[in-house]
Amino acid sequence: MKKPAKSIVVKILKITGITIGFILLLLFLIPILFPGKIAEEVKAFANNKLNGELNFKEANLSFFNHFPSLTLTLTDFSLKGSAPYKNETLLSAKEVAFGINIRSLLFDKKVNIDKIYVSNALINVKVNENGEANYNVYNSDDKATEKDTSSSSSLRLEKITIEDSHIVYDDKSAKMLIDANGFNYVGNGDLDKAIFDLYTEADIENFDFTYDGEQYLKNKKVNADLITKINTNSLAFVFEQNNLKINKLPVEFKGKFNFLSNGYDMDFNIKSEDSKLKDFFSALPPNYVTWLDKSNVKGNTDLLLTLKGKYIASKNQKPDLAFNMKIRDGYINYNDAPFPASNIFLNFDTKLPSLDTEKLQVNIDSIFFNVDKDYFKAIVKTVGLSKPKIAARITSKIDLAKMNKAIGLQNMDLRGVLNMDIKSNGIYDKKHNKIPITNGKISLKNGYVKSIYYPNPIKNINVLATILDTEGSTKDLKINITPASFEFEGKPIFVNAKLKNFDNINYDIKAKGELDVAKIYKVFSRKGLDLEGYVNADVSFKGSQNDAMKGNYKNLHNSGTLILRNIKTTSEYLPKAFIIKEGTFIFNQDKMNFNNFVANYGQSDFKMNGYLQNVIDFVLTDKAILKGNFALQSSYINCDEFMSASTNQAAVPDILKENTKPLAPVESGVIVIPSNFDLQFHAVADKVNFQDLVLEKLNGNMLINKGKLIMRNNSFDVIGSNVKMDIVYGSETPNKASFNFKILAKDFDVKRAYKEVKLFREMASAAENAEGIISLDYQVAGKLDGNMQPIYPSLVGGGTLSVKKVKMKGFKMFGAVSNKTGKDAMKNPDLSQVDIKTKIKNNIINIERFKFKVAGFRPRIEGQTSFNGNLNIKMRLGLPPFGLFGIPIKVTGTKDKPIVKLGKQTEDLKETEYEDGQAPAPANQPTK
Repeated sequence: MKKPAKSIVVKILKITGITIGFILLLLFLIPILFPGKIAEEVKAFANNKLNGELNFKEANLSFFNHFPSLTLTLTDFSLKGSAPYKNETLLSAKEVAFGINIRSLLFDKKVNIDKIYVSNALINVKVNENGEANYNVYNSDDKATEKDTSSSSSLRLEKITIEDSHIVYDDKSAKMLIDANGFNYVGNGDLDKAIFDLYTEADIENFDFTYDGEQYLKNKKVNADLITKINTNSLAFVFEQNNLKINKLPVEFKGKFNFLSNGYDMDFNIKSEDSKLKDFFSALPPNYVTWLDKSNVKGNTDLLLTLKGKYIASKNQKPDLAFNMKIRDGYINYNDAPFPASNIFLNFDTKLPSLDTEKLQVNIDSIFFNVDKDYFKAIVKTVGLSKPKIAARITSKIDLAKMNKAIGLQNMDLRGVLNMDIKSNGIYDKKHNKIPITNGKISLKNGYVKSIYYPNPIKNINVLATILDTEGSTKDLKINITPASFEFEGKPIFVNAKLKNFDNINYDIKAKGELDVAKIYKVFSRKGLDLEGYVNADVSFKGSQNDAMKGNYKNLHNSGTLILRNIKTTSEYLPKAFIIKEGTFIFNQDKMNFNNFVANYGQSDFKMNGYLQNVIDFVLTDKAILKGNFALQSSYINCDEFMSASTNQAAVPDILKENTKPLAPVESGVIVIPSNFDLQFHAVADKVNFQDLVLEKLNGNMLINKGKLIMRNNSFDVIGSNVKMDIVYGSETPNKASFNFKILAKDFDVKRAYKEVKLFREMASAAENAEGIISLDYQVAGKLDGNMQPIYPSLVGGGTLSVKKVKMKGFKMFGAVSNKTGKDAMKNPDLSQVDIKTKIKNNIINIERFKFKVAGFRPRIEGQTSFNGNLNIKMRLGLPPFGLFGIPIKVTGTKDKPIVKLGKQTEDLKETEYEDGQAPAPANQPTK
């Protein structure tokens, strides 16, 4: 007899309800029954397997955070990196969850982690210049065949999920920075196996890529569907099927990447075949995307990027980079322009073997486009960078107004007819006076330039320029600009120039007009540069370099007047703005006379009268010597503001700043003296500041010649005393200089000298509490480091310190002698009329024997002290009444902790010989 259908349904519902209830009960019970075990096992596993500091706020065990997985969720998670980045964050996340395998937990009583979930994370990967990375935090088993039976936890990953995270990969060894924000990732595979396939889906909301300081991608959206074969034994990755989309541009990515013990081995092949030209523009920076919305773009393009070879920083071994791009049947019409840019054709190929710019090969086999009946076509090929081999052929007949409308140039309105016909073939080698054989002609008629940065245009631009060189040498080079003229703000500017034979340059230049520099600069607004001021010129220059050098002034015809007013220049390469407040320059043959030239640089002010000689030659060539003679007056000169900024640092993403330790102090650079100056000055300055040294009433003669600054018979006041000083200073590199100075300072206050003069504090550190009047006659030569500080082992010199009346208060050495001998008079002795002669070499100050009297005693002192503060002093304490009998004393240790013993025998202090190029050592750190 069959059971009624109703009873069968009821039975099924009961079984289903009981099953669901049991499952729900398990969902609640398992976290309650096993919380301690799971949390403890995961912590034990982390401590055993991770070589990095791990922290989290709290741990929660639940099925419901990532249903249906049982997960241990760690909130406010952070993990520090491996050496040398142990103090910096590798991973920080709002939540990191570990999926627990239920079967292993219930039946094997083991905690197997098979899934990892990361959300709202910062993944901060760093690699330093030596290739050392911060991600080596996982301790793998030393022996793969041995199983750890002591632990009941293991890592057998099948899935990795990352949600809404920020990844930064900063590799200084490869000069590569990747910044991916809004990163979402799901990776599946049997990650427990030694060799497995990883199936990946990923998308990035904003992707930035920078190489060697240049940003190539910014704010790009990326979608990826990847299959990657991974070999964990050899740390090798094979990218088998990888389809990407950068915005709308489809990209195929294949290749391999192997981790070596000292670097990487890579073979990447990234291509996009027969793609739409419009999709290519969508992968460019955001300003192109805005332009693309208003443009009708057609045509096809092929792209191929390859990177192949080994990257081993320690061996300076780098891979080969190549890029190829083709455009066929290109068409661009911006905002329904009447004439499009059509028939766009491009064959572009570039190669960079071993990432060596000196081997750079650029091959624009051809580029062509039409605008109506006008055209532009070119073939350009180059090999090398510093001495490039060039083959170029460029011709055009183009109406700039039509082209401007067709392609939609942003922020700029161009007009005029541009004709070019240029042929060039050969090697450019500046050092050996070689340039390519060239025949070129450029003509611009009725030109017009207007930008959004300034309301009025530069108009009526007419330029006719020719360049001719039939032999491939600078001697045969001829450049004619006849004429060049334009109008700005209703004021015309005219220039005619003929230049030839750049080995012995012959010039014929005429220029007339007035210009508001600030306004014309705004037309061509450029980040990092700012110009202001007014220029009025009516000049004519005609002559040759040879006549100027030999003094054949009758063959020179240089004349005219140049008036400058409130000319201000600021640049990212200069720490301060240089302002010419006013100046009239009158040209007469080879001289440029300065009349009441007034200028400011930062806090420094200058007023000069005099002349420059050989100016035209100096401006037109890089071999000429600029000569001059000036009377210079200043109320204040701050030398620190002239130090070169020799070190540039790459920008750090904002989110990393709080996780990045402070950078090491950066050298400000030495004061660089140009090698092509021969200038003489008679200088008078009320005040000169050099670091913390303030000089007053400076009066002297200064010569700048062949990269050296020479000051003779200079006098100034410092710390209330008149000082006479001779100086020879030369910059050897932007971070090193040499100096030789001789100083004669009479009757200055030692206490004030210690307080106000840093060099005196460092060379006479024991004089901290001394009081009285001394004189100094000394000469020292040596090297300066990148912060203009002396490199002490390099110092060589000597001289005499004359003590007129000084109370040696608080000298620890005399205090120690007093304690050892029981003679209180030696604790704070008064010295009068004592000459102390010393010599400096190899970081040691050698003190010649000198005597003095104090309270009936007749001490005699000689020995050594070092810039590290070490002492080796021999002393004889002559006893009253005549000092015929004395106590031999030796003082060793350091100036802060002198060791006083009776006796004569001591060991000489260890010398430190200076080797060119060695880094300076701290001066006041005692050696052990």
